[in-house]
Amino acid sequence: MASPVDTGTAGTRARRRPPIDLRAFQELTDLADYFVPFTIRTISELGIADLLADGPLPVEELAARSGTQPGPLLRALRALTARGVFAEVEERTFGLTRTAEVLRSDHPLSMADAYRHMPEDVAAWLELAHSLRTGRPAFDHVHGQHLWDYLADHPEAGRRFDRGMQAMTRPELLAALGACDWQALGTVVDVGGGNGTFLAGLLARYRTLRGVLFDLPHVVAGASPVMAGAGVADRCEVVAGSFFESIPAGAGGYLLKRIVYGWDDEGAVTLLRRVREAMVPSSRVLVMEPLDRPGGHDRLARVLDLVMLVVDGGRARTPAELEALFAAAGLELTRVVDTMAFPIVEGRRAS
Repeated sequence: MASPVDTGTAGTRARRRPPIDLRAFQELTDLADYFVPFTIRTISELGIADLLADGPLPVEELAARSGTQPGPLLRALRALTARGVFAEVEERTFGLTRTAEVLRSDHPLSMADAYRHMPEDVAAWLELAHSLRTGRPAFDHVHGQHLWDYLADHPEAGRRFDRGMQAMTRPELLAALGACDWQALGTVVDVGGGNGTFLAGLLARYRTLRGVLFDLPHVVAGASPVMAGAGVADRCEVVAGSFFESIPAGAGGYLLKRIVYGWDDEGAVTLLRRVREAMVPSSRVLVMEPLDRPGGHDRLARVLDLVMLVVDGGRARTPAELEALFAAAGLELTRVVDTMAFPIVEGRRAS
């Protein structure tokens, strides 16, 4: 006797008919939409939020001042208004919302440079299937070289990348300031610290703290204006080099902000070993990056884990996985400090 789900064909079963759920359809449409993200990035590049900093303006004036046409710009702004990014305060007149304020270049947490187009990344994401099939970065597959080598060979792309990282650093700095006793470290080496935005912020806050900015030569080349602008150039040494070779020794703290998760396990252990070699017994290592916590509650960590797969070859790790890397490098994980941004994993030399 056939079962209720038997279709009469040997070895097959009738598929369950999916429910009709219009809300699920709308949620998926919103998640899969790339039109709005592309529009936000284009509007950011045009500086529209800055043009509206003093109050709402008619689309005709916005178009004239941004080098666009009123009709197409109207359509773009109305699309973003539908998502709450801008507000159409009167017919064809637009103003900022609290979301759009963050796109202003003068905002304390400005993301204007973070949300600009990165054509190199877009090309890599189009080949996501390559990463899923091979476990290797699609970026390398598309461009024929690793991200860091590509940025070194393409200065304009490198500058766009650095500006984006600088923008993302601002909220991370605010979140980290009260999370650790930075001043007690005496000197902090920011390993892979880019142009020094984070370190400059630490030094500006803690007047007796000294710093060493350490990164590749073409990266730290842009550090001097950052340090001078923060008024901390006299307390910060800028050192160029590769953290896979050697790291300035003898400091009280070694900061690795969003660095370890950019490497596979072998690369991460090598990096941590170089840090361990530079440390003295009283030194501390502070790794600030996404952690993949049990239960998957940190959604950003899960997303950035995928970003690492496609673009960089690294991954977000669980606290236990990071602890294992520490141990392999001769380090001992001592505590995890949560912040409003990413957690800070603190460690010391293993006894």
